[in-house]
Amino acid sequence: MAEIILEEVTKTFPVDGQSVSVLAGISLSVAAGEFVSLIGPSGCGKSTLFNIICGLVKPDSGRVLLGGRDDVRAGEMVSYMPQKDLLLPWRTVLDNVILAREVAGEDKETVKREARQLMPLFGLAGFENCYPAELSGGMRQRAALMRAILARRRVLLLDEPFGALDAITRTRMQRWLLEIWDRFKQAVFFITHDVEEAVFLSDRIYVLTSRPARLCLHLDVDLPRPRRDALLTEPRFLFLKKQILDALLGG
Repeated sequence: MAEIILEEVTKTFPVDGQSVSVLAGISLSVAAGEFVSLIGPSGCGKSTLFNIICGLVKPDSGRVLLGGRDDVRAGEMVSYMPQKDLLLPWRTVLDNVILAREVAGEDKETVKREARQLMPLFGLAGFENCYPAELSGGMRQRAALMRAILARRRVLLLDEPFGALDAITRTRMQRWLLEIWDRFKQAVFFITHDVEEAVFLSDRIYVLTSRPARLCLHLDVDLPRPRRDALLTEPRFLFLKKQILDALLGG
């Protein structure tokens, strides 16, 4: 079953008195439990697409179906983790990760107990009472992802969650994300600029052209799971990576 379906979605924005086309007829889907990545040049409209899925921006035309329906509120199905972690600096790690459930009116102490049980899985055990300023970049991203997962939505939208991390931390976070995804089985729609990251993580990849964005490649990643570091040098991995790079350069 498709958790997300976009049908011919278009969007323009007014800029300096002119209409600038950002998305030009985007159609794609993300199935239940699937890991799908979205790649495209900077400024091509990837984050705008996520904002449309979340209901924060209305498309000019086209349809967005969540769970096969067009009358579902995005907040009922989707957790969105933007590029910045957006942890509230005056709340502890524990109070940050329970925020969505607290806002939804659930019993705060019950949700805190659930969160405490998950802290070791997210590498945050012992940091429950710390504030965001006391955490490393990788720990802040883990806390932000924990907040998104703890919200219990069927789909995670992750907008370049590792883009600001150093290479070693980013590599560790990629491996860890796959472990988390395998455990919770939520659908993941993942924006990245890193071609190697997309191939390593994904079941499928959509590639966008420069603005106005159109789909120029839809790629099935037929690599075995669980993904191992040895894949990075295998011929099939390198072939898939080249296909994406060729699409990006040609687009």
